Amino acid sequence: MPATPGGFPRHPPLVLIVDDNVDAREMYAIYLEHAGFRAAEASDGETAIDMVRRDRPAVILMDATMPRLDGWEAARRLKEDAETQAIPLIMLTAHAFDEHRRRAADVGADAFLAKPVLPDVLAAEIRKVLAAS
Repeated sequence: MPATPGGFPRHPPLVLIVDDNVDAREMYAIYLEHAGFRAAEASDGETAIDMVRRDRPAVILMDATMPRLDGWEAARRLKEDAETQAIPLIMLTAHAFDEHRRRAADVGADAFLAKPVLPDVLAAEIRKVLAAS
């Protein structure tokens, strides 16, 4: 089967980008599509949970601070749910203190990245969690 530019099969992995900032979501989506992934977007934790259950993304990029349901709680719920807990989840936040890294681990995140994150770093971390899953 022919590969995409990112080296994935014709149906590249779907990455769900969850962030209340539309510019950030669009920027990450463009980065990821150029890296050979497919991207879907959600603007809050509630929408993200619904999309994860419906679309089964390969990886979730979750911002921490959002309206309706923040990323910490959305991540916790997804990681406690037997149907969604195996999906790799990367917390992506401007909060880069050690306490935030610990909190990401506490809610079950598979990785933690501080914003802003370079496109190559983001794509590499996604590939890393995919390989580990």
